[in-house]
Amino acid sequence: MINIVLTLVFSVVMLVFMAFPAMKIVDFIETKVETSEKVHNVLLIGTTILLSLLIGLFLKFA
Repeated sequence: MINIVLTLVFSVVMLVFMAFPAMKIVDFIETKVETSEKVHNVLLIGTTILLSLLIGLFLKFA
């Protein structure tokens, strides 16, 4: 249980820092595939959360 809590704590801190890379990734995806504004927002939020969770896992277990 403590591993999950520590990973989430590290991930919450990284949410702010992962916003810019997520924007760049979503912009790259949009150059390949035409998307609507709603899909753009969902992709951006999902990518930000995914990147921050990956960094949180890295910080916990590396």
